[in-house]
This record gives sequence, structure tokens and C-alpha cells, in this order.
Amino acid sequence: MIVDRQGRRFRNLRVSLTAACNYACTYCVPDGKRLVAAQDELPAQALATGVAYLMETAGIQRLRITGGEPLVSPRLDAFLAAVARLDLEDITLTTNGQLLARKLPQLQAAGIRRLNVSLDSLDREAFRRIARGGDLASVLAGMQQAQAMGMQIKVNMVPMRGQNLDQVLPMLEYCLAHGFELRFIELMRMGHLARDHNAFLQQFVGLEQLLAMIGREHAFRQADAPPDATALRYHIMGKSHFGVIANESVPFCRSCSRLRLSSTGWLHGCLSSGNRHYIGDVLEQPRHQALPALQQLLVKALGDKQAVAFSGDVMVMKVIGG
Repeated sequence: MIVDRQGRRFRNLRVSLTAACNYACTYCVPDGKRLVAAQDELPAQALATGVAYLMETAGIQRLRITGGEPLVSPRLDAFLAAVARLDLEDITLTTNGQLLARKLPQLQAAGIRRLNVSLDSLDREAFRRIARGGDLASVLAGMQQAQAMGMQIKVNMVPMRGQNLDQVLPMLEYCLAHGFELRFIELMRMGHLARDHNAFLQQFVGLEQLLAMIGREHAFRQADAPPDATALRYHIMGKSHFGVIANESVPFCRSCSRLRLSSTGWLHGCLSSGNRHYIGDVLEQPRHQALPALQQLLVKALGDKQAVAFSGDVMVMKVIGG
């Protein structure tokens, strides 16, 4: 097991199944162009082998399947089948929900019981303006069908001034009414927003403002969360919970346990670091050679983590698994 001076280790792995996405969200890409799959994306079995080897070398316990948009990937079924056979504590998937309804049988067969759905507005026009694609009704229908099949749903919303701040309370009310747990995610200085500081500041909505808005409608208190959780969790009296991933307001770098594997075979130990470590060739080696080589790369990846606070990077978030 690899541990750094702050006692951090890798427990959670996020695998970007593809860089392709059927949305072009304003906070992800600046030009409105949808992300496409990289030509050198690894086969599903190679990515699954990477997961298995990282379980052995890093002690990975939980897997989140991400993208781009994982449900558009032709590797999805094969990857799900492979990782379902691994002895992971938990496998979850993050999606924009556009194709969720049609993919639910495959997800259920693979044992997926928890989903995170990215949804930034319940207003149809605002939804289209932010996502620059998609159909809101399809997303909501997919979420309801998944819930009816017994899946737990968390909704991820990025509140932004000038775009969807008026949707904070409607989204919270919708999630409370439907039994979904809402997570507000502070806007991150990634990609073009890392380059354009003014654009970031003009749109950023922080923890204090969010809690003040919610507090005008609901009484709540802070709830317990795991030591390496990214979200601050709050309980609304007599109802349910919501969370805030306050990467700017209350950084969680000191306890971060996340490791990312891109669809092209690169390990990223930290979103604030431009460093990356290629394991595609390692996965082609015999296991007895691959594991020691991978362990050396993991030491470097853990060393990439920020000591105190998130500082952002010019990498596009969805390319490395948001």
C-alpha cells in the first residue's frame, strides 16, 4: 500500500471510459463543440485489467465509471461485464442521463445500484443553453425509471451566476420530492476557466451563498460524512439530505483518496496537476512485471496531489473523468 506524508492513499478510482460526450456544457468546453473519442482509447479489457492491477497495487476499493459520457461508449458493455467480476466494494456510474433509459438493463445486469446524474437546470431553455444539447424530459424519465428499478440517484448540479442560479431552490425541491440526493458542485477552474480568471469569477457561486439561499427556505444542519468524502453533507429537518462539493470554499485536498485513469491509459493523481503517467504499455506486460512497474508510477501520481487546496488546471475535465 502506498501512503504519502499526509497519510493519504488511493481508495477511489475513476475510470473515463471515453472522452466522447453528447453534450458540450459551457463549463466544460468553451467553443460548443462536442467532445469526441480519442483515436488511441484502450480496449475495454485493458481498462478492466488496469482496474484489477490498481486494486492490487494501490488498494483501490471503489470504482466510478465516468467519461466524457460513458453511456455513448461502445466499450460500455464489455467493461461492465469485466469489472463486475472484480471484488470491488462499490461500482457507480456518472452520466448526463440522456441515454439512461435505454441502457438501464445493462447497468442493472452488471450490478450497478448507484448513479450520479449531472443535471444543471429543470428549465428546458436553460438546460439546453448550458448543456448545448440533449432533451430534459429524457433525462428526468431515465432517472425515474432507474429509481423504480431500485437504483439510488444522486443529482449533480453546478450553480453559476447568470446561467442557472435561479434553479438552485427548484432543483432542491424536485430532488427532495422524488427521493434523489442533490449535490451542488462549485464551479471548478478547469480547462478554459483556468485560463480565463474573470470568466470564472463572474460565474462562481460559493458555499456561503448557496447555504444562505437554502437557509431562507429550509432549516438544516451539517451531517456526518466519511473522512475522505468530497461533499459537505447537510440534513434538512424532517426531510432528507443535500451536499455541497466546495472545492474552492472548503478544499478537501488533505484527505483526497481519488485516482483517475483516462480512456487513453493515463493515470492522474490530482486535477490540479498537469502531470500524468502512462500505463497503457504496463498493461501489456506479464502480471509479475506489470505490478512493480505500476507501483512506481503510483508513487509519482500520489506525489502529484496538492498539499492544501485545489488550484485548477488547463486540462478539460471530462477528458480525464469528471
